[in-house]
Amino acid sequence: MANNNKQHSEAVVKRVSRKHDDGGHGGSWKVAFADFCLALMCLFLVLWVLAARDKEQLEESLRESSASMLEGGERRIPDPIGAPSGSLIPREPIPSRGETTSNSKHIGNTDIDPDPARMRLKSHYESASDLQELALILARLSEQSGLAGNLQTVVTPYGLRVMLHDTDREGMFERGSAVPSEKFKQLLRKMGPLFAQIDNQMLIVGHTDSKPYLSRAFGAPSNWSLSSNRAMAARVQLLEGGMNPHSVLQVVGMAERAPLDTQDSTAGINRRIELLILTTGQAQMVSSMFGVPDKVAPLFDGVDSAVPDADQIDQLRRQFRAGAAAGAR
Repeated sequence: MANNNKQHSEAVVKRVSRKHDDGGHGGSWKVAFADFCLALMCLFLVLWVLAARDKEQLEESLRESSASMLEGGERRIPDPIGAPSGSLIPREPIPSRGETTSNSKHIGNTDIDPDPARMRLKSHYESASDLQELALILARLSEQSGLAGNLQTVVTPYGLRVMLHDTDREGMFERGSAVPSEKFKQLLRKMGPLFAQIDNQMLIVGHTDSKPYLSRAFGAPSNWSLSSNRAMAARVQLLEGGMNPHSVLQVVGMAERAPLDTQDSTAGINRRIELLILTTGQAQMVSSMFGVPDKVAPLFDGVDSAVPDADQIDQLRRQFRAGAAAGAR
């Protein structure tokens, strides 16, 4: 009896030991890892938002930074900028097929439509009235692009002279470089479909002001290279808009040698791109200057010459002076 009571009074204690992983602390590492992944995802989200910010704000900062590169009235060579170019998602509206617009304007036989590809244009612009009609179309496009004050047109005996120049408020290119501004880029791309529908050929001429580059060593950038590169950049944007490559007869740079404002060689109006839309006869004459001329007159034995019409040159000078005076006002 006593033996049974002794068995019941004895208590059995079982010790259970927990096995720990080396260096582990239970499930706390999982919480820390989840926090790390969340922080990393937030970082990627912030970087995506920064990359997707408005493109106009980015290029405005580029303009401000490039303006600081000018010292003492001279140009520095801008360094390449590796900043993001903007969102990968295009913001441009995509018109649907057969879409019509109600804000088109009718001038002569041409409908001025916000989409140049839908305009009804002539195949040739030869007479002064034709060229003036084309000038109104280009003025409308520049107004739609917010560059109405940056475009001047003059009807000349050679064709339509289109001057796209800087102003105090708006520049066509980044200062000291051949990078076109966003507005100028869009304007040229709108002109591309327009020039694709006409057979007139053009000259593209780049002009700068008189500010020199800081480095004047042999092979260093100069206003000659800058004006030529800007003219080439304008041609590229026109081609991106759909212009036929055969529409361009010549691309040249004239540096600061032909200022519009002769009183102030550093004025913004001197920094410009000119598109000279040639008539058919003038395009053939320009081609003959570097090829075989159609009509020649003997100068002396073994040498022929092609003399331009003096009356046409005088008329061109008078019209240009009148147009430059109107633009200066």
